[in-house]
Amino acid sequence: MARRRRNPYTRAAAFVAGIVVLTGPVLTTGAAAALGDTGHLAAPADIAKWVVDMDAAKLGELLANGQVTSVQLVKAYQARIDAYEQAYADQPGVNAVIRRDHTAVADAARLDAERRKGRVRGPLHGIPILIKDNYDTHDLPTTNGSLALRHWRTADDAEQVARLRAAGAVIVAKTNLHEFASGVETISSLGGQTRNPYDQTRNPGGSSGGTGAGIAAGFGAAGLGSDTCGSIRSPAAHNSLVGLRPSQGLSSRDGIAPLSYTQDTGGPLAKSVTDIALILDATAGYDPDDPSTKASIGRIPRTYTTALDDTALVNARIGVFTDYLSTSGPAQATTALVRAATQDMASQGATIVDVPAQPALMSAVDASWVFVDEMERDLNRYLAAPGSRFPRSLARLEPPSDIVTLADIVTSGQVTPTVLQRLKERLGTSTGPQDAYHQRLARRLEAQQLLHKLMKDHDLDALVYPAVSQQAAPIGQPQVGLRICALAANTGFPAMTIPAGFTPDGMPVGVELLGRPFSEPTLLGLGFDYQQATNHRRPPASTPPLN
Repeated sequence: MARRRRNPYTRAAAFVAGIVVLTGPVLTTGAAAALGDTGHLAAPADIAKWVVDMDAAKLGELLANGQVTSVQLVKAYQARIDAYEQAYADQPGVNAVIRRDHTAVADAARLDAERRKGRVRGPLHGIPILIKDNYDTHDLPTTNGSLALRHWRTADDAEQVARLRAAGAVIVAKTNLHEFASGVETISSLGGQTRNPYDQTRNPGGSSGGTGAGIAAGFGAAGLGSDTCGSIRSPAAHNSLVGLRPSQGLSSRDGIAPLSYTQDTGGPLAKSVTDIALILDATAGYDPDDPSTKASIGRIPRTYTTALDDTALVNARIGVFTDYLSTSGPAQATTALVRAATQDMASQGATIVDVPAQPALMSAVDASWVFVDEMERDLNRYLAAPGSRFPRSLARLEPPSDIVTLADIVTSGQVTPTVLQRLKERLGTSTGPQDAYHQRLARRLEAQQLLHKLMKDHDLDALVYPAVSQQAAPIGQPQVGLRICALAANTGFPAMTIPAGFTPDGMPVGVELLGRPFSEPTLLGLGFDYQQATNHRRPPASTPPLN
């Protein structure tokens, strides 16, 4: 897609002083003036605990009330990266960060100064966040986790990054991912293996595992991931977080390195459903550089926070998608937690309906995978974006010699071996015969129609099932139970993962709610009610508050 310089004043930035939502009163000019550049109003021990326990909404209240500054928060998160990113004590380290943003403190100081002058951009003003390293950042490399692209620079920010900056968010770091988003365990040639902070011998999910593990470990308050098939929801499930794969067309993918244009989405991971709503307020909406977002026009509320209702489950109809409830031994703990989640939803007033097996829908979903067909085409378009900077030696490896292509990356060999093999297999698929590809797109349309019919026939507000059917696997072993991701990914329907508790091994499990296209307000309400009633999330023991 064509790239452009973005207007820094977006809908997110239009949240001016006096209309901050859900974050307490805006700090008045007089009160803000009494707050020094470094704050000193909160004890360091308090801040050290806040950044582990609190979501972005709660931190926003502290900022608004003058109890902490953005500089203090950024430094607290940086201290945790210093302490827990690499090996420490008896732990190998979380290894979630590819590159820190060394302007973060200066950016936070500038936002603190704005607050003292009475200008508050909105509820994310001064909130430190993490960005998956397949989102463009004009001031930092965008590597896709690959040594081959370690020097790749883009002309501007990805649209969602630009909107978050305009809303006042501070980027602390860019995070590791399964290289080129082509896997689920989050290992890359540039970033290495990211580890799950709930058990550092296990994987954190993927491909957005660096963002997931980083938020769980307290390296940032919230963050962005991308989801082609489960890449937001799997890390959310494995790290006791909330993660949203939005409706196709709700939020711009412009500036996110693609795996599959017709299947990719970009969205938030956070500790709470409230934070998901705040990030959507800043990022969702039409972007001419992503034509799919035209579908969002007229379908986005003034603010998603109005959906956060702790009675949303009353009279809701939730369908249990039994095709995804495994009874195998390794999946029993997860299945039991999902069943318990439905009982909790029923206790909150929902009607729970077991949906019978759906062989026709499952067949259509399983027959509509297209990322293998699309990756070379879509990645090459992204790599050819005007203004991109890269080593000419990389571009000259394969013709044409003036731009980088997937073929150049494969020839370089600077890719983790398992991903390199996948990339080799995808070479030529976008330029070869397309009949099979178009058949898969047709099966996708069939899957969408069947899913719409299923929800209509049972009068459902949402479907429920496990985000991943088994707990995070030990590093080096394959992660099982991820094909569940396809129901949302291969239809474009939105799906949100919420913490559902822990297995006997102490590993987090996520329950997933799927709704009709652009039903994010419904999903947020249901998820908020469930999270408020159960409060399953707890921080990982391996990364405790710093003294």
